[in-house]
Amino acid sequence: MVTGLPGGVGISGLTVYDWEAADGLRGGTPHMHLVCSEAYVVIGGTGSVQTLTTSGFADTPLRPGDVVRFTPGTIHRLVNGGGLRLVVLMQNSGLPEAGDAVFTFPAPVLADPDAYRAASVLTGDPAAAARRRRDLAVEGFLALREGGLGEFHTAAHRLKSDLLDDWRSRWRDGPLAAAVETGRQLDRLGAGDLSHLGHGAVSRLERPESPLLGMCGLLHPYSVPDPPTRPLRGSPVSSHPRPPKELF
Repeated sequence: MVTGLPGGVGISGLTVYDWEAADGLRGGTPHMHLVCSEAYVVIGGTGSVQTLTTSGFADTPLRPGDVVRFTPGTIHRLVNGGGLRLVVLMQNSGLPEAGDAVFTFPAPVLADPDAYRAASVLTGDPAAAARRRRDLAVEGFLALREGGLGEFHTAAHRLKSDLLDDWRSRWRDGPLAAAVETGRQLDRLGAGDLSHLGHGAVSRLERPESPLLGMCGLLHPYSVPDPPTRPLRGSPVSSHPRPPKELF
């Protein structure tokens, strides 16, 4: 049975950082995903998402009710204009947590895997480390706005190439499996077989009581539940979240 949200999508609540950066803007850590699309649903506050692609730089306003989507290869930086809160939808649930993100650190850090790893992890005081990571990525992001995007793409691939087999397995067991199961259901319906309708069930996705320090802000990632063995009757199905390696 396919687990998780429909189509293998991941979901998190996000309160965007209010830390001021060197350019006077408050917000999160610029980064790029290699194979995952992402969408923001704005539920409170105001701000914007700054993006950088081969088409250039853009600054898209964010207001309650807005939904903004962007594809892999889009460098993005959330800017908090005041109380910005989002629901984040991620394609390929499990891939972002398994390293499908590259911070926009300065070129010398990107060129050295050990230096990149040291700059990425949160050691010591987690909040101070998250802010240092954000500041270093903003430094690199501001430089990338002046040029060098192709070189960044090459460095990103080099840093993550040894993870591709793991990502493929996660994609195959999640989003691809969900799509294949839909095809099977369509085949059954076409043959007049309604058996899968007798297996309807409900499960609950839990989130941590305390927020985590993510890339862009305080993060409430909803865990993926185990497949329910019977319909929910007044109590939540137990869930076993996998600890994320990198949080968007």
